[in-house]
Formats: sequence, structure tokens, C-alpha cells
Amino acid sequence: MKESDDLESLESRRKKAAFVANTGRKIGYSIFFLSLIIFAVGLTVEFNNLVAKTLVTLLIVGSAVLAPSILLHYAVRGAEKEEREQNY
Repeated sequence: MKESDDLESLESRRKKAAFVANTGRKIGYSIFFLSLIIFAVGLTVEFNNLVAKTLVTLLIVGSAVLAPSILLHYAVRGAEKEEREQNY
């Protein structure tokens, strides 16, 4: 009985980690897309200090969100793959 509880707990934690990873990736890529749009607008209208500071901020925040999310995504995928291999 204890082992099934551990498996359910492990599965629920893995699902939460996958959700966090997917949400973080969506947010990170959206931030990068927004910075691309701001860069294009800045080039066409006027590339001033505000545009530059906004781009730097968005790129830093996007990287801070996206990098851990990608690592977590690969960790979840690796754990799922290892579990499948052990069950066969």
C-alpha cells in the first residue's frame, strides 16, 4: 500500500512539474516574441533609450523564465522515459 501511495505522489509531482515547465516555456517564448515586436517597432519608428531599456529588460526576464523551464521540461521527459524503460 505504501508503494502505490509513493507512485501516486511521484506521478502527481511529475504532472505539476510538467505543468510548471510548459507554462514557463509559454511565458518565456511569449516574452521573447514581445521583445521581437518591440524591436521591429523601434526600428521602424524611433529606436530610443526607452526601447533599448525595454528590450534589455524583456530579454533578461525572458531568459530567467525560459532557461529553468526548458531544463525542467527535459528533466520530466527524462524521468518519464526512464520509468517506461524500467517497466519493460
